[in-house]
Amino acid sequence: MNKLKKFLNKRAGFMTMLVVFLWIKTIIAYYLDFNLGVADPIQHFILLINPFATSIILLGLALYINRPKVSYIVMGIIYLLESALLYGNILYYRQFTDFLSVNTITGAGKVSKGLGASAANMANPHDVIYLVDFIIILVLFLTHFIKIDKSKFRKLNAFAVSMAGSMLFSFNLMIAECNRPQLLGRTFDRAYIVKYLGFNSYLGYDSIKTAQNSQVRSSAVGTDMDHVLQYTSKNYAAPNKQYFGKAKGKNIIIIHLESFQQFLIGMKMNGQEVTPFLNSLYNDKNTIGFDNFYHEVGQGKTSDAETMLESGLFGLPEGSFFTSLGTDNTFQAAPAILGQKEGYTSAVFHGNIGSFWSRNDVYKNMGYDYFFDESYFNQDTPNSTMEYGLKDKLMLSESAKYLEQLQQPFYAKFITVTNHYPFQLSEEDMSSDNFTKPDTDNPTVNGYFETAHYLDSALKEFFQYLKDSGIYDNSMIVLYGDHYGLSNSQNPDLGPLLGTSSEDWNDFDNASLQRVPFMIHMKGLKGGTNHTYGGEIDVLPTILHMAGINTKPYIEMGTDLLSKDHNQIVAFRNKNFITPRYTVLRNSEGDHDVYLNKTGELVDLTDKPQLQKKIKKWQKMVNERLQISDTVNNKNLLRFYTPANFTPVDPKKYDYSDQIQRLLDTRSALGLKSTSIYSKNNDQSTTSMYHTDASELNGDRSSIDSWDYVESNNKK
Repeated sequence: MNKLKKFLNKRAGFMTMLVVFLWIKTIIAYYLDFNLGVADPIQHFILLINPFATSIILLGLALYINRPKVSYIVMGIIYLLESALLYGNILYYRQFTDFLSVNTITGAGKVSKGLGASAANMANPHDVIYLVDFIIILVLFLTHFIKIDKSKFRKLNAFAVSMAGSMLFSFNLMIAECNRPQLLGRTFDRAYIVKYLGFNSYLGYDSIKTAQNSQVRSSAVGTDMDHVLQYTSKNYAAPNKQYFGKAKGKNIIIIHLESFQQFLIGMKMNGQEVTPFLNSLYNDKNTIGFDNFYHEVGQGKTSDAETMLESGLFGLPEGSFFTSLGTDNTFQAAPAILGQKEGYTSAVFHGNIGSFWSRNDVYKNMGYDYFFDESYFNQDTPNSTMEYGLKDKLMLSESAKYLEQLQQPFYAKFITVTNHYPFQLSEEDMSSDNFTKPDTDNPTVNGYFETAHYLDSALKEFFQYLKDSGIYDNSMIVLYGDHYGLSNSQNPDLGPLLGTSSEDWNDFDNASLQRVPFMIHMKGLKGGTNHTYGGEIDVLPTILHMAGINTKPYIEMGTDLLSKDHNQIVAFRNKNFITPRYTVLRNSEGDHDVYLNKTGELVDLTDKPQLQKKIKKWQKMVNERLQISDTVNNKNLLRFYTPANFTPVDPKKYDYSDQIQRLLDTRSALGLKSTSIYSKNNDQSTTSMYHTDASELNGDRSSIDSWDYVESNNKK
């Protein structure tokens, strides 16, 4: 014990203790919280040594500082940051099954205000393990078992520590390259770098890639658009004559179904339909429902879905396009196209803070006329909000007073939030029809069905208002699920509810759960279930064609789902893809695993050279599609190309403050020419037609029928 105490009271000894603590925590996290696909003894060995090198290098920097107290403080700060990075990755992985990138970290401040307590919901009881080391260190100092070593530490010794860390890193990299050749050159998955080199190396690698992307953007020139234009022209899908212009001049209402997956449609739980209203809408004769429609989001999740919906371009490989580039990039987005071509008024309704995902800036670049964020809704009602904003029944019902004032035709998007992780409702929000959620061992899975049922009820109320107010008769309503609700780590617990054993759950099952609903509903529309394969990237051209706008001049990576020329290869953001017959996924070795869609059977490619050739061809197409989208986004190439009869959006012309007065001024200026629902109803409000059973209102309709609350709030 005396020898240990003597060792720890040396500066190098204290640093060694911190390195060991970091190593222990990292190894626990590797095996307890991450799924890194460790396949052989060598990979286990690499996993055991990879935390050492960079920890020694980083903590060893403090040894170069002469002043003892400062040296210890710097060492403590580095240790704290390293611990925070580790635990941040643990929380992030639980929700996204991915690791924190530079873009994610730098964009965190732009979304942190909207996150609320969701991080706490991702914490597990065993996370206390990651705090024990801080308690031990504190106790050791308080009991004077460890004291600050006031003796000088030779620079030569500090250099020797740095060299030891560098040599260990070189050894780590060497055996990593032997086990996984071209590790840094052929990165199929970020988990590879973490598995072989650790979190610090991954973040360093990602930093270099991010810097390279910034350099690429600054060096872009107009001729970079040539290949993009050739690609979009070659891959353009002409509209279906039966549907082209079918919704011309009609309102377009987009309903963003938060975390809503296709398997919920038609599903029963304990004999009850989980989503009875959406089931009826999906099977309505006036609805085109797509049953092979997939989300294609990356780390940006909801914001990625919006990126594809509005701009026809994919999100980024890492981080969120909205927070990384969306505040500066030039767009050819739906609001501007519809506004300039067909005179649409555009608005977004979302009960969260406007800065979440940088929406208050990105929407201006897209050309949205109005953005009604949380400041336009009553937030004072007890239990009215969740982690990501106002509950759906409250947001949708309070939106009526703004919606009725928009000049028609309007393009309006409603972003729901109640069906968002962690899927928790209060007892007051429980369904009046006594819906019984499943009783699995995973409370997150159980709650998912309950919040989906709540969302369904909220939409039923909203649709009834649309019909009673007359909006429904002159509108095309589009509903889509933005991304998965349950992550890959939770999916096995869902298996038994879907008729699949948790033990037999595999990557094909995860890919299949990327199906989300996509419905186009309009009175008089020839509907039915459409089995076409497609994804979120295909929504914009589909909507624009139905509105009577040809998409050929615009830069869009998707194609009209209703066109006979539609490309049915669905590209996922990680470069996996699905065709009408096959699901093609990269495995841990970087090769293709191919599954039959009908049976989920793994296809043996050994004696199938023709299929292998097709897969390589399809993969090349997917890679090109994603690469072109990334090039356009990263280089901001749309600043170099303006389609005929389109005016680039000037974000300075958009202001989301005092929007109520602007609505009233517009209606007043138009007089008898006003086309708002309010004006068409003889200057009488239609909000009394909105009926909701939201428990929070308790009979008080003031937040629905008037905007006195918002006006008084704005004055404050």
